[in-house]
Amino acid sequence: MSQLRHQHERVSRNEINVVVVTFEDAENALNYKGETNLDWPVAIDSSRELYTYYGLTKAGFWDLWGFSTWKIYIREIFRGNFPKPARHDIHQRGGDVLLSPEGMVKMHHISRGPADRPKIEDVLRLVEQENAKAMPLEDLHNLKN
Repeated sequence: MSQLRHQHERVSRNEINVVVVTFEDAENALNYKGETNLDWPVAIDSSRELYTYYGLTKAGFWDLWGFSTWKIYIREIFRGNFPKPARHDIHQRGGDVLLSPEGMVKMHHISRGPADRPKIEDVLRLVEQENAKAMPLEDLHNLKN
């Protein structure tokens, strides 16, 4: 999430609307939004219909506690960010879904564990490529001049 914040200018320029989806209750979602200074809207999917629709199933033990997860935790601890105890379902997989304005899925990433996220640069590059395809030819010509 913080990597995406550092790309605020590119996100704005590409007219990307970010929505954070959680299965947490409203109180926990608001607490998370406050703790992280999250600017984006948070949608609550307590029934986990979206999670199910996008194939975000339960993660196994090694997905949650494998080497890549420990590597992320150790890096965050050295930065002074200590993990907080989990309050709810730690087995729920996360993911990232990029939808076009028409609702077409352009990217669908199911996280294998907490440390498995797509690179923000890759996501932004994909959006910029899609935006370039969608531009009328005269607009592309004007960009080159």
